[in-house]
Amino acid sequence: MQGLESLIPLILIFAIMYFLLIRPQQRKLKEHQAMVGALRRGDQVITQGGLIGKVTKVRDDNEIDVELAPGVVVRVVRSTVAQVVSKTEPAKSST
Repeated sequence: MQGLESLIPLILIFAIMYFLLIRPQQRKLKEHQAMVGALRRGDQVITQGGLIGKVTKVRDDNEIDVELAPGVVVRVVRSTVAQVVSKTEPAKSST
């Protein structure tokens, strides 16, 4: 019984750490992955380096082309996009 009483504070500390640190971080990571996965042509984005530009081409699962200024296009790794400033509307299908 004495050993169990000494473990209770340790278990409580781990539970508090889980709910205050680990769980919110996992939720934030999932939100970022969803945002990056939903990037499409025409979205205006801010990279982690502070560059603001418009997505001109989605190359593959890992890279996008971002136009920083007229005629200046750079390849960017998707995961470095920090924020989507404005989303474009999806193209309407002509059915």
